[in-house]
Amino acid sequence: MIAEYLGKNDVEVTVAPDGERGLGLLQRKRFDVVLLDLMLPGIDGLEVCRRIRALDEAADVGVLMLTAKGDDVDKIVGLEIGADDYLAKPFNPRELLARVRALHRRGRAPAATGRPRFRTGDLVIDFAAREVTLAGKRLVLTHFEFELLSLLARASGRVLSREHLLDALKGEEYESFDRSIDVHISKLRGKLEPNPKEPRYIKTVRGVGYVLARDGAPATE
Repeated sequence: MIAEYLGKNDVEVTVAPDGERGLGLLQRKRFDVVLLDLMLPGIDGLEVCRRIRALDEAADVGVLMLTAKGDDVDKIVGLEIGADDYLAKPFNPRELLARVRALHRRGRAPAATGRPRFRTGDLVIDFAAREVTLAGKRLVLTHFEFELLSLLARASGRVLSREHLLDALKGEEYESFDRSIDVHISKLRGKLEPNPKEPRYIKTVRGVGYVLARDGAPATE
């Protein structure tokens, strides 16, 4: 039913009945978005997500998880292992379509005009190449992690609230208790910071939100 609905709305869909076959397809063909149900025969959706992020061919594909309503633990674990977004069942098909399109747009978004590269300290973000390096070493970020870091970089030195980040990145109404941004920030810190408990780059402003700290004046190229 989902495939039929998406197909009627100009989304080309390939259906895999289980995780193993889905992973096999990802190794043979380029996809923009993976719609991943956690309740799968054989290996479950969380394990599939782990394996997706280990595939060079699918390192930056957008992953949207479908979870049972109220399974907050699964949502958090899914985000921690590399999912970009989640949607609880039952859901409105129009919201699903909007989430899929938002992930697709982010993957195809052009670089910011006049600011194709951002630098602060040892951190360099190449918006055009969608590449992040730290002390010359390329970091492997998920689809959502790159977009979140880019949004913080373009507003470097300015505090962005959780609500602003969610609204800008999800592009849809979100649940008032949605804490997925916190999970993504934690994952980013694990990749960026020598000591995530004392972050140098992404700082928390208690009760307000997050800011990408400047190392002097960030250089742009």
